Amino acid sequence: MRKLEGIIVSDKMNKTRVVAVTRLKKHPRYQKYYKVTRRFKAHDENNEYKTGDKVVIKETRPLSKEKRWIIIGKL
Repeated sequence: MRKLEGIIVSDKMNKTRVVAVTRLKKHPRYQKYYKVTRRFKAHDENNEYKTGDKVVIKETRPLSKEKRWIIIGKL
């Protein structure tokens, strides 16, 4: 299972958090690095994580239409 680090950007849903994962990608022609951000919906059973928290998410079985990640801890 993949594990990613990210920051929670939304905690408005019940038992779900939106986690933004930012990584550096290299441009194929110009060889410069630029930021790419992806947003994942992650499961939070006890609603314990809030906006701004840095967390680790892990890939899991599909929990809903868009939720395929679960929050496993805080950094």
